[in-house]
Amino acid sequence: MITQLIEDCKANVRSAQEKLYKQYYSDMLRLCCRYLKSDDLAKDALNAGFLKVFQHVADFDQKKGELHVWIKTIMVRTCIDLRRKELKFGTQISTEESEDIFISPSILEKLYAEDLLHYIRQLPQATQLVFNLSVIDGYNHKEIAEQLDIGEATSRWHLSEAKRKLRAMILPATNPIDQSTENKGRKT
Repeated sequence: MITQLIEDCKANVRSAQEKLYKQYYSDMLRLCCRYLKSDDLAKDALNAGFLKVFQHVADFDQKKGELHVWIKTIMVRTCIDLRRKELKFGTQISTEESEDIFISPSILEKLYAEDLLHYIRQLPQATQLVFNLSVIDGYNHKEIAEQLDIGEATSRWHLSEAKRKLRAMILPATNPIDQSTENKGRKT
């Protein structure tokens, strides 16, 4: 079935292109939303990515991998290209090892995916991009450095910074302190 869909897309059959688009739309839109600060930019990236998919579907080889992974790779690169226009990575970032910050899984369970997306979108653009590539999509620092044309130490720094900032945003949201209770029993 997938083989026929790919062959029809290669032949520019509009109904096959529409079927492919609908089949992968929601997954790829979620991916784009993780990388971009607004839903409008995410939709722009999604459409640009699918345009690339249809323009290069003839290059897809089922023997080399799955269609979903191929489309995902195109979407990630499209998001990176879109972000690259806006981003300016600093070249003078400390290469010292950063502290790896642990966020308890029990805290993450309390948050909904929408809340996490909200927090991730509040990160600085470069930091958000590295966080998504590393934590969400599983790229290592060498791969991130190559894709973004930055150093591996810069990638590590951005990941550490993302974790630190997310922790600062998430902890107060999941564990608010009742000041009135805390102040009871204190003499002023």
